[in-house]
Amino acid sequence: MDYQRLIDWTDERIVERPGRVIVAFLLLTSVFAVGLGNVSTEAGTEQFASDIPANDALEAINDEFGSSFAADTGSTQLIQRGDNVLAKDQLLYMLRAQERLQEKEDLRVSSTSSAARIVAQTLDPEATTLEGQIDAVERATPTQIRSAVRQNADNPGFTGTLSNDFNRRSASASATIGVVTHEVPGAGGGGGAGQSGSSPLTDIQLQSERVVDTVGGDITVFGSGITAAEFSNVITDSLLIVTPAAVLFIIFFLVVAYRDLLDLLLGSFALLMAIVWTFGFLGLAGIPFSQMMIAVPPLLLAVGIDFGIHAVNRYREDRQDGLGIDEAMTEATDQLLVAFFIVTGTTVIGFLSNLASDLPPIRDFGIVAAVGIVFTFLIFGVFLPAAKVWLDRKAEAYPLPVFSQSPLGAEGSRLGEVLRGGVVVAKYTPVLFLVLALVASAGAGWYATDVDTTFTQEDFLPPEEVPGYLQQLPEPFAPSDYSVVATLNFLEEKFQTTQGGSVTVYYETRMERDTALEEIHRAGEDPPESFVSEDRRADSESIVTVVQSQAERDPEFRRLVQRNDRNGNGVPDDNLGKVYDRLLESPARDQALNYLAEDRRSTRVVYSVSADASQSEVTEDGRMVADRFRGGAVATGNTVVFKAVSDLIFESAVTSLALALGATVVFLIVIYWILEGLPSLGVVNTLPIAVAVAFVAGTMRLLGISFNAFTATILSLTIGLGIDYSVHVVHRFTDERREHDLFTALDRTVRGTGGALAGSMLTTTFGIGVLVLSLLSVLGQFGVLTALSIVYSFVASLFVLPSALVVWDRFANDDPSVPMGYPNESPTDDPTAGRTVATDGGSE
Repeated sequence: MDYQRLIDWTDERIVERPGRVIVAFLLLTSVFAVGLGNVSTEAGTEQFASDIPANDALEAINDEFGSSFAADTGSTQLIQRGDNVLAKDQLLYMLRAQERLQEKEDLRVSSTSSAARIVAQTLDPEATTLEGQIDAVERATPTQIRSAVRQNADNPGFTGTLSNDFNRRSASASATIGVVTHEVPGAGGGGGAGQSGSSPLTDIQLQSERVVDTVGGDITVFGSGITAAEFSNVITDSLLIVTPAAVLFIIFFLVVAYRDLLDLLLGSFALLMAIVWTFGFLGLAGIPFSQMMIAVPPLLLAVGIDFGIHAVNRYREDRQDGLGIDEAMTEATDQLLVAFFIVTGTTVIGFLSNLASDLPPIRDFGIVAAVGIVFTFLIFGVFLPAAKVWLDRKAEAYPLPVFSQSPLGAEGSRLGEVLRGGVVVAKYTPVLFLVLALVASAGAGWYATDVDTTFTQEDFLPPEEVPGYLQQLPEPFAPSDYSVVATLNFLEEKFQTTQGGSVTVYYETRMERDTALEEIHRAGEDPPESFVSEDRRADSESIVTVVQSQAERDPEFRRLVQRNDRNGNGVPDDNLGKVYDRLLESPARDQALNYLAEDRRSTRVVYSVSADASQSEVTEDGRMVADRFRGGAVATGNTVVFKAVSDLIFESAVTSLALALGATVVFLIVIYWILEGLPSLGVVNTLPIAVAVAFVAGTMRLLGISFNAFTATILSLTIGLGIDYSVHVVHRFTDERREHDLFTALDRTVRGTGGALAGSMLTTTFGIGVLVLSLLSVLGQFGVLTALSIVYSFVASLFVLPSALVVWDRFANDDPSVPMGYPNESPTDDPTAGRTVATDGGSE
């Protein structure tokens, strides 16, 4: 394949028409800049649960059951705290808060409920409005209020809104929850802490906060809208903190690497272009910006910095050898475009391996990162060299400031001597060192087999308390005040029961079948260990329990049930249509519709589970109980959905790793076969990456970091980013080996390319490492692991790869003391034709 013709065509445009190249890239930048305005955000856990059967069942439940799940309503929780929220003044705070919210027409309040309303109506049964109930409480004495509270001590509708420290005798509790229901199209009836990144209730609940603040008392407004707002804010705040910190680190190391103002400005502008292009593509393609996308800018900076340093460093070497601007850039790009293409190909493979994931956000992340890397290749492979030529010509014509132009890692420098360590080892004990490295990698890989996999809503929530050093940041970098986690922790502490949660079985069937209710009743017999039970029957709520409860309260309904109960167990198994009709005409109608769909073709059964049961146990037992139903039943609930996502995360990590590693090996074998006629170099090229992947995985277990929604991509990402270092070393080595003996070629490779790699490694490690400053702890873990993967890849490429190349060379060349001829070159060819032969310690 005559790839050189394409490279020569590109070289010609860069050197002979740099102005046109610059204008073309600036025009493309303006096009992508338009897309920046179309970028939308998406946050939370729902994005990961798409198309999972358990989540589909959960969504069906939210659509089909009960007034609280109606598609046109949503609810706000009013969480009240105090020494005694059942005291007179506290009851009035809650009633007045609900009244003021109801008076605001734009809040679309359709109903309110609270313990305060129940107490007020007990005091005055005729008080059906909030105004009347406020009057009733104001007229009552403390003794009357305590009496009203005690009268409701056995009322689940009353005690269910109180904290678990409710005391019947003293008529006191430290917390209560009131509910305000809004008519909001698209709210989906959610009333709790939403998981989505946006909510139609957000504006309503933010306005409700301001209204409630005027009432007095300690009342917190909470709901899906508040949670959605904080989900969105944590992305913005993290970007505002991480991005400037990354820029500061990057500028510092770029100053060290470039040591020239014009080159620094040019490299920084190219990095900005890569970001604009990538996120402009995000908007144009309609891909939402999720929490995972926060990692994309640092990744692009990592690759862009590497490309920029290599391009400028190699050009400086050729200039130092006495070549002019045009000749030096032609020689530099002639080599670098090939190396950049190989790096881009392998990096794109690493990112696109995430397309095998069943989780949409991970697939989107893979696509955007891969597209961003291609953009980075074009910008740093074509635009930056053209702009460098244009600037250097202007520098010759005008007195522009030019500082140090010496390349990194030049011969005689301290950095160059440090980088030679791998060559020294390779010269004396390559086989032993290589064996030790492989054994250590195998050990790290084995150690990593016990890395956990997790997926929880807490991964996507802001911290309960923002670290003090971040609170000291000036505006606009200071993070917002976050309350969601503190509120959730408070609810868990004050309203927890001996139960640890629930599992819901969603059952699609014709509910008027005679055996429908008997099937539900029998499914609860002999429950699994994680289910809460009494007398070997699961603690559950269903249409069966609603029927039984109504039968206890209503003698007429009880007689109807008994007439249609053939086996006398209290569960009707005949004329179920009539039983439902009568039930839906009773005061239990709303409760019944929580478990029976209006079309009577589906139902749900909620089973309580133990607090100490693990996610895996709950999910397995829930699925086992669902199998007891006669087909069509699905176990669901947050625990089950999160476990399903957790399983997919692990599958994604393993599958992406296998695909990335396999595809990278094949790609490199083919590329080196085409370019050099030596496919075995492709295998050697991947050896350092295998070492880096093993050590990254081992470090995850050592640091207690699990595979989660963010770190699931880390292994394939290590391949995508880490291959960069080994590709540059191998590609440079093949060039040097044509002109020098084995160890001279290695020495020149690690001093030249190694110098640029060292600068790139330090810059990108600190640039990505700033993710530890993110308000999302999982994003900080991702930043640590990504930074470590770069360090491991650099060390493996500079210290393990030389030994591998020595071993490889012994099989590929009869005499290591002489330059090596390559299969693609005929004996009569000039080995330097069309290639760059460095005469001094150079770099790619």
